[in-house]
Amino acid sequence: MSYSFCKKLNLDFEQAISKVTEDLKQEGLGILTKIDVKATLKKKLDVDFPKYTILGACNPPFAYRALQAEPQIGAMLPCNVIVRQLEDGRIEVAAVDPLASLQAIENVELQEIAEEIQAMLKKIIEQL
Repeated sequence: MSYSFCKKLNLDFEQAISKVTEDLKQEGLGILTKIDVKATLKKKLDVDFPKYTILGACNPPFAYRALQAEPQIGAMLPCNVIVRQLEDGRIEVAAVDPLASLQAIENVELQEIAEEIQAMLKKIIEQL
């Protein structure tokens, strides 16, 4: 089972982040965290790394339902979406597959929530 959905785009990096952020918003997912991996690795390790940003996306009603169904699920929230620059200059956007992430948790209610979030994330990635 794959753990993410991805699509390659012919946009510049900042345009891709803006588009992904807006498309997530349209589906009710806000960005809780934004991690600039390139800058962090440069600062902490003094290494050069391609442009790479992790967006921590969350839909509060779904997060609330998930936390009610499984209190420790917060360890796996939010849903991460990455935007990274490939060697050929194109941009790849990938979103975590919540079903793959939650495979080890035996909770039917949580499974249903993950399926709904999976459908939302797949739709966003496919429409980019």
